Amino acid sequence: MVGVLKRYKRVFLPVVILTLLLWGGSVICQVEPAVLITGVPQGLDLLRQMFPPAWSAFPELVGPALETVQIALVGTVFGALLSLIISLFAASNLNPNRKGREIARGICSAERALPDLIVVLFFVAIVGLGPFPGVMALAVSSIGMLGKLFADAIEEIDPKPLESLAAVGATKAQIIRYAVLPQVLPSLIANTLYRFDVNIRMSIFIGVVGAGGIGFELLMAMRLLEFQTALSAIITILMLILLCEKLSDALRKSILGQEVLR
Repeated sequence: MVGVLKRYKRVFLPVVILTLLLWGGSVICQVEPAVLITGVPQGLDLLRQMFPPAWSAFPELVGPALETVQIALVGTVFGALLSLIISLFAASNLNPNRKGREIARGICSAERALPDLIVVLFFVAIVGLGPFPGVMALAVSSIGMLGKLFADAIEEIDPKPLESLAAVGATKAQIIRYAVLPQVLPSLIANTLYRFDVNIRMSIFIGVVGAGGIGFELLMAMRLLEFQTALSAIITILMLILLCEKLSDALRKSILGQEVLR
């Protein structure tokens, strides 16, 4: 009987705590299902105003869509290069200095803890509006994820090639060039391509806060109540994301020689 009561407490107590947390959070966040239900007709009216899309706006959206891809591409490449440099200092098998490793890992952790919106606004305040702050924001945002993944991949490589090159007097640069990079290159490429997928979506988001691209066009259309143009921008965004995903999968398969499952 005592055992049954203990098992009951182990199950019942977490459920009660979770229920109280959800209830308290719902009250603080003012979750009101009735308001959502009453707002459904307004949402349907908005959708009605969006259809049909403004077909004449699609040619004008090609330029901003390409700008979005360029922001994501340049930001990803710069971020991957910076992440690779940081990962070399963060990997324990390449950097015996514990303090140096902690600093490098701390940079990655701090960046992951920093919301992307703050990073974007910071660069917008420095260099103004346009695609350049978007590129810088994506590059910095990529460091938190790629820096850690690159460092973890480096720490998992076979140590024998490193030891062999060190035994014959190879420099640190030669060890990295001939023993480290060949082993981690597939992981670097796969993670960079995945980050590119993420940055495509992020470049749309940061466009809303002044970094240009298709996100800015969507924001302006909504502000000007041009809902049909907004729908055209949304369709363009969906097509852009799907095409970039297919391109990323094709590159990953071509370079790494493996199928990509989604």
